[in-house]
Amino acid sequence: MEITTAMVKELRERTQAGMMDCKKALVECEGDMNKAIELLREKGLAANAKKAGRIAAEGMVDSYIHMGGKIGVLLEVNCETDFVANTEAFKSLCHDLALQIAASNPLFVSKDEVPNENLAKEREILRAQALNEGKPEKIVDRMVEGRIEKYYKEVCLLEQPFVKNPDITVQALINETALASGEKISVRRFTRYERGEGIEKKVSDLANEVEAMTKQN
Repeated sequence: MEITTAMVKELRERTQAGMMDCKKALVECEGDMNKAIELLREKGLAANAKKAGRIAAEGMVDSYIHMGGKIGVLLEVNCETDFVANTEAFKSLCHDLALQIAASNPLFVSKDEVPNENLAKEREILRAQALNEGKPEKIVDRMVEGRIEKYYKEVCLLEQPFVKNPDITVQALINETALASGEKISVRRFTRYERGEGIEKKVSDLANEVEAMTKQN
């Protein structure tokens, strides 16, 4: 299996291991991300290895209101202790994550939450697009998987480029705070509200309204 730069980058963000170590692990595990993470942990190369098995049940529920009440976000972020939950670094992270959700409108926290039927439908659409673009059949499947990675970056919070620094992902941002705090930090859930969302707005015909008012008078 071809080991792409995107795969190496994802493994690095999830483990904080070195780039070459990540590439070697992916090659050895034939591209299996979970096995590569386990291998790095076994070798003691993953910075978050000890944290991974710990329970993060503390933390906070944060909120963010944007554009004078047009967009609102509720977000739960977990850590291991009240001490870390009360630090400015953790609170700042929660605020940044709520801002990210308001600005980028993710649908899921992580890749694992994306339903299989969503992925199947997206692959079907992307495959049809590639064929309509005249791409050779033999490279279409590879193209589709590349575009699926782009889809993840659009709909999954942890995969999105951080709005304040697009050079890093949201997952990398969380990893930085977790590394500094010495605790496991995870996003449990979020809800994003947008005023008027889902309501079919009536489009008024000004001419008809004026005519109706005239007749009434």
